[in-house]
Amino acid sequence: MRSALIIGVHNKEGARHDDGDVWRHEYAVETSATAGTIWSIFRDVPGWKSWNAGIEQIDIDGPFATGTWFTMKPPGEEALRSQLIDVRENVCFVDETRVGDLVIKVAHRIESLGAGRTRIIYAVDARGPQASEIGPAVASDFPDVLASLAKLAETRSA
Repeated sequence: MRSALIIGVHNKEGARHDDGDVWRHEYAVETSATAGTIWSIFRDVPGWKSWNAGIEQIDIDGPFATGTWFTMKPPGEEALRSQLIDVRENVCFVDETRVGDLVIKVAHRIESLGAGRTRIIYAVDARGPQASEIGPAVASDFPDVLASLAKLAETRSA
């Protein structure tokens, strides 16, 4: 069965907090691919650019593990440095990017749904100056990225 059900859930908290704007958004896709297959694609950081059109170049400075830094260059933009702040095999990884006082965390979660189905979730949490403008820009391609990821994972699971 092919991937389906891209879900967008928007939760914008109050306009201001002590640290400025907060913006959250979550997308999900269901797939027949296994968590192990999805995880193998996540661990292959140099391969991300083959299924994520928002990456022109990416380099990781060590193992796919908590604390490791990577550099990602979106097409037509400057490269950004990010850190893996939580990595749990076959479950999730969270990366954090800081630009001045703006902090953007993206959680990439894998949830087993039973009956041979898996949900992949991307959740962005942007906090700080201009979070409500930059957060949506960061998440704008998540539906396409998730669809590409699910398609690749299903091909590898078949």
